[in-house]
Amino acid sequence: MSNLRSETRSDAPASSCAGFFGDVPKRKVVMSIEAFGGVGDGTTSNTEAFRRAIFHMQAFGNTGGSQLNVPKGRWLTGSFNLTSNFTLFLEHGAVILGSQDPKQWPVIEPLPSYGRGRERLGGRHISLVHGDGLTNVVITGHNGTVDGQGKMWWELWWNRTLEHTRGHLLEIKNSRNILISNLTFRNSPFWTIHPVYCSNVVIKDMTILAPLNAPNTDGIDPDSSTNVCIEDCYIESGDDLVAVKSGWDHYGIKMARPSSNIIIRRVNGTTPTCSGVGIGSEMSGGISNITIEDLHVWDSAAGVRIKSDKGRGGYIANVSISNLMMERVKIPIRFSRGANDHPDKGWDPKAVPHVKGIFISNVLSLNSTKAPELKGIEGASFERICFKNVTVLGLAPSAAWHCEFVLGFADGVFPVPCPQMEDMDSFGSCMQQ
Repeated sequence: MSNLRSETRSDAPASSCAGFFGDVPKRKVVMSIEAFGGVGDGTTSNTEAFRRAIFHMQAFGNTGGSQLNVPKGRWLTGSFNLTSNFTLFLEHGAVILGSQDPKQWPVIEPLPSYGRGRERLGGRHISLVHGDGLTNVVITGHNGTVDGQGKMWWELWWNRTLEHTRGHLLEIKNSRNILISNLTFRNSPFWTIHPVYCSNVVIKDMTILAPLNAPNTDGIDPDSSTNVCIEDCYIESGDDLVAVKSGWDHYGIKMARPSSNIIIRRVNGTTPTCSGVGIGSEMSGGISNITIEDLHVWDSAAGVRIKSDKGRGGYIANVSISNLMMERVKIPIRFSRGANDHPDKGWDPKAVPHVKGIFISNVLSLNSTKAPELKGIEGASFERICFKNVTVLGLAPSAAWHCEFVLGFADGVFPVPCPQMEDMDSFGSCMQQ
């Protein structure tokens, strides 16, 4: 994995938020998938073997926990559910392959904060690896691989023959104390890693890969979750490398389950159509206390993007973004609106987001196409948008910031920012950062 990642150029130990999870437990019972009839030949279905194994291991949840080892081989399977006090361990050379039979990805109820499948009305396909209502779960290994074989699903999307929303590669919901580390996830049908309604989640030392044209293959999407640590990951995808979410329009407003206290650091990667880190656009339950630092993005549409719209409601507050390095990124910093993307006719056009306290500092963007673009929403408040030590190079002499319905303050910024970034009411709070 190390050959894919930028090395830290500092003798000081790298800071870490992995303490959100705590100590990695030693499980009392350790067994191999082979003990449950698993066959790693790449063609035999192991769906029932995984289900038998985890059903058996549930019995040890309160007596020291259990670990399921997946040895070297290619282990074809449909969806399976994890259990609490459990470790899924992929040995070196182990590859879990997602089934090409859609019936092996059953349709389940939509998330209540979305009200329907994200792509289609009604339910949604379950993720390949799934967990609900769990505690103390570890998904790790010696750089084993989970391959969703997503091309079949992408073609259903491209051909407009998709009946239900595609499944994620890994979804953990209503759970706490989750560690995902030291694996390669590739070719997810839809969003790759989706912790939703969770707390104390650590995702580190992951490589996440999808073809750059694969639709909606976000890397990591923390959703209505708190105390989330994402660090030291390399991601190539057809959508956002990381996207922080919290529900969709009136369904998210009603549930009011925010995303908060999320740290994203030392993430490197590329996405030609989307952003290194996105906030939104599904942010109706609120998003606050987000730290993004030491991000390296190249050959991408945007570096950091805040996405919102009429109907979303909610809020985005207290976001700190620092130490960004971008190369050949079209728009390094972007606030966008106007996707006109709503779950149904129940959305309220008067529900507008409130954005306050976005602090962006120490940014260098090389060979950029456009200056920062900050588009707020008429009738909404976008205030205390702060920039310090931001340099965007490679622009045409005529390139200028584009700002609408935003207020803030900028210091040490090139090229010269828009007049909306000279708001003296924002000066004090911006300079304190």
